[in-house]
Amino acid sequence: MKTLVVFVILLHVSQQDSGVEVIEGEESVLLPFSVSVSDSKGSTVVWNHIGLPIGSVVHLLKPQGEDFSDQDPQYHGRTSMKNDSLQTGDLTLALRKPTVRDSGTYTCTVRRGGEDLSRTIVHLLVKEPPVWPKVLAGVLVTLIVLAAAVGFIGYHWYKDRTEVQQVEVDSLAEFVQLPCRTTVLSVCSLDYLVRLCRRAPLLPEDVRVEWRDNNNRKVYVYENGSDKPEEQDSSYRDRTEMKKNLLKTGDLSLTLKHPTDRDRGIYTCTVYSSEKNILMKKAVRLQVKVPQVVEVDSGVESVQLPCTTTVHLREDVRVEWTDIRDRKVHVYQNGSDKPEEQNQFYRGRTELKRNMQKTGDPSLTLKHPTDRDRGTYTCTVYSRERNILMQKAVRLQVKVPQVEVDSGVESVQLPCETTVHLPEDVTVEWKHSNDRKVHVYQNGSDQPEEQDQFYRGRTEMKRNLLETGDLSLTLKHPTARDRDTYTCTVYSRERNILMIKDIMLRVKVQQEVEVDSGVESVQLPCKTTVNLPEDVRVEWKDKYSKKVHVYQNGSDQPEEQDQFYRGRTEMKRNLLKTGDPSLTLKHPTDSDMGIYTCTVYNREGNILMRKQVELKVKDCQVDVEEGEDSVQLPFMTTGDLPEDATVVWRFEPVMIVHVYHKGSDQPKEQHEFYRGRTQMKKDLLKTGDLSLTLKYPTDRDTGTYVCQVFYNGVIKRQTNVNLRVKGCHVEVVEVVEVVEVDSKVDSEVESVQLPCKQFTVHLPKSVTVEWRDRNDMKVHVYQNGSDQPEEQDKFYRGRTEMKRNLLETGDLSLTLKYPTDRDRGTYTCTVYSRERKILMMKQVELRVEGCWVEVEEGVESVQLPFRTTGHLVPEDTTVVWRHGPTIVHVYHNRSDQTEEQDQFYRGRTEMNLLKPGDLSLTLKYPTVRDEGEYVCEVFYNGVIMRQKRVYLRVKEKPKFKIPRPAPQMAEFELMDERTPLKTDPHV
Repeated sequence: MKTLVVFVILLHVSQQDSGVEVIEGEESVLLPFSVSVSDSKGSTVVWNHIGLPIGSVVHLLKPQGEDFSDQDPQYHGRTSMKNDSLQTGDLTLALRKPTVRDSGTYTCTVRRGGEDLSRTIVHLLVKEPPVWPKVLAGVLVTLIVLAAAVGFIGYHWYKDRTEVQQVEVDSLAEFVQLPCRTTVLSVCSLDYLVRLCRRAPLLPEDVRVEWRDNNNRKVYVYENGSDKPEEQDSSYRDRTEMKKNLLKTGDLSLTLKHPTDRDRGIYTCTVYSSEKNILMKKAVRLQVKVPQVVEVDSGVESVQLPCTTTVHLREDVRVEWTDIRDRKVHVYQNGSDKPEEQNQFYRGRTELKRNMQKTGDPSLTLKHPTDRDRGTYTCTVYSRERNILMQKAVRLQVKVPQVEVDSGVESVQLPCETTVHLPEDVTVEWKHSNDRKVHVYQNGSDQPEEQDQFYRGRTEMKRNLLETGDLSLTLKHPTARDRDTYTCTVYSRERNILMIKDIMLRVKVQQEVEVDSGVESVQLPCKTTVNLPEDVRVEWKDKYSKKVHVYQNGSDQPEEQDQFYRGRTEMKRNLLKTGDPSLTLKHPTDSDMGIYTCTVYNREGNILMRKQVELKVKDCQVDVEEGEDSVQLPFMTTGDLPEDATVVWRFEPVMIVHVYHKGSDQPKEQHEFYRGRTQMKKDLLKTGDLSLTLKYPTDRDTGTYVCQVFYNGVIKRQTNVNLRVKGCHVEVVEVVEVVEVDSKVDSEVESVQLPCKQFTVHLPKSVTVEWRDRNDMKVHVYQNGSDQPEEQDKFYRGRTEMKRNLLETGDLSLTLKYPTDRDRGTYTCTVYSRERKILMMKQVELRVEGCWVEVEEGVESVQLPFRTTGHLVPEDTTVVWRHGPTIVHVYHNRSDQTEEQDQFYRGRTEMNLLKPGDLSLTLKYPTVRDEGEYVCEVFYNGVIMRQKRVYLRVKEKPKFKIPRPAPQMAEFELMDERTPLKTDPHV
């Protein structure tokens, strides 16, 4: 059996936008985001950075806690969120020790059940800190004569690095410059010392310079001494320019021509070496001010979008007005308009002034503006050669009057009045925002045959409307489905627009009913004081207009009812006498949520009453402790389902958990992860109990499960169940601290035990025990009474061990030697029978804190520790220590490879590989510049065999100031050795 299920989901995701600035060196920065608790509760929160590799994230928060398995290495140990984020809706992210490299665009997405509920964009700009005060302090003692010069250089450098980072320009400007400067200087000059402090890189001839916008589009590319326009995004072509001799001057500033409102955002300039290493990265925020906002009421005859210029406009110029979607609003060329190039939406509605070239005023008149016309419009003037002579943006705001009414009222009026004289042959059309005709008046009478069926018999206009000019529309029995924007348009006989006006209708649902998932039934109330004759018809419909229940001629009409609701609804007896057509809905689930409408019609089909009720069904939440034998995912519905119905349980989004078809289970259809672990009750179609039993639940089973009942390709029943499995946690703390040069405290753990004890299941000798990590790699395999190292992943070989006589004791715990932060994550122990049926499954989460080394500036050396298993060799193993992308030390073919390490570290590093498995690195003369994350990787045949991260923190050495002798003393005063030095509190 093959079942094809197609899901169509309509999403409306709220999106926000914000910006944050911080100076590099601050302790932390907050990226703010808050949502409603209804969105955050039970959801997954994903913080990401545009430009990260696919699959990597900045921070991931799930309902069961934080998940660092897919976190990008750049952010390891540097991100955190509040413990109660999902309960309060405060999803702010804290980023520790921000650097310039962290600048860019961050997104935060809130997801639940595969649906994006909310999203924000945060632009982070990290500025480099001013360092010229340190330069002054360092050189004043020996170079006091040059103090003024140093101050001058420092001041201008600081100004370049901070104040210029934000650029603001008017959209009327011809161009804007995005500054980015580096320095190439003489080694003998004082400026060279400043450059060293600033860490400004030299620019060789083979560098690559890339400018990108906050959508990661390439704005400009420079490589091998020339521009690369073929790599540039089309929206920036012919609009960007960089200076000549940029490698000599170090001025990588970008000129952007004719900036508009759409160009605002963060631009990043990145300089790469020929080996693709980043030499420098800077970010600039561009703000483009729209100088003028035009606001107008819906219904006015026209509005002018101003655009004046001092540029001389020749006869052969081309003028283009475009909207925010880049559609052509109006085109003028060679002395005349070009309506054939104009978008159809604007045809017959736009006009330019006469003698535009003489007056220099290409302002645009837009006739009959409505809510759909609001947004930013751009006027661009081109020369004959298609060069831009001028560009300007104007924002149009159209105010739409609002009408608000409660659902259930008799009627509502949508006002529309005019003072324009209306001839007898006009046509008046009321339309919904989706272009459906609500009401049509033509040739002195209504035209119901042109009206959309949804509105027939529900609309009315006043008599003598042409005389009074009152074109208001009365809409009877409004419901939530009616809320939206309505447009009244008056046409002449020739279909020219004489008047157009928008009205926004808001309909509030009066009553809400909330119920827990799993209850027997719920009542949707609908009472009336209207006298109900015997021949009335009562219809209940859902949000999709499907018929939920129909009552007519004194009885229910199940044949008219939608299959999804058959056998699940009931109305009261004697409802006509009591005036209570309330509806009982049995076994409600979350798929039943939404607005229900009760409509009462008379014999002629006229509406006597209409009311709405909103049903909210709380999610079904099941919690279980890991290690339990089984858990039940409940689903009760009405019995007597068709015998050939199909029941499918799946794990969101598409993993098949269990299939029941033609009276039996279909194990071939289910995912192998669930085989032998699921069970459903007998006679489930008769009893309506479609609950699923899941055996040996682990943390990997946490998530949303969906049960659907199919019959003839139609979903007849559906429910969602959220399962949360609470797992067992083991935490290993790895801390190394260097207090003095000769005193080292190495507290690295030798090994850690991942516990897995099972006493309730007898383990036969033929079982297989498998330990796997979060990436499904085999960590350890035990089979036929012994370990199977050939099946083990290379990364774990020689590092794992299980107890002897494990089958007798039932203790399947695993010992993992030399754990590092790369080993953190969830480990799964699975016990299989000879037939590969799962007898037991348990999970353990291993948390390894980062290895931190702290040292004071000025010590002779510091050790970055890394101990692992001793028999790493083969001879062609390669060991690489790096600091970010910078190579610190390379060991290959049994010797150091100094030519491969960065010049900054040459002569300062040392490894001692005489001790087996000791890959520790000694770094000599550490300074503040050496601070940061160091990564050691062991490669063999291109595969990483071992890896560890060490975080180095270097404290600045305190400076002391010797007090000067008192000025009144004529001779020196000797200081006793025992007299302590007094420190200057300002240092």
